[in-house]
Amino acid sequence: MNSDLLLPIVTSIAWLVLACVGLASHRLKLGQMVKMALVWIVVFGGLFVLVEWFLIVQGTASSVI
Repeated sequence: MNSDLLLPIVTSIAWLVLACVGLASHRLKLGQMVKMALVWIVVFGGLFVLVEWFLIVQGTASSVI
């Protein structure tokens, strides 16, 4: 593991724990919590794919020029 990646990994885990605690504080049923979690995974996954696609296209365009 690269030492430069240690801080982002630790902070990502901390944010994930914070989000889980916040979701659990609403005391929703298990089905509703799973549905909400899947919606958030789809939202952030979609944003991640969009940004990665943009960066790949931008890199490809700059190598052509």
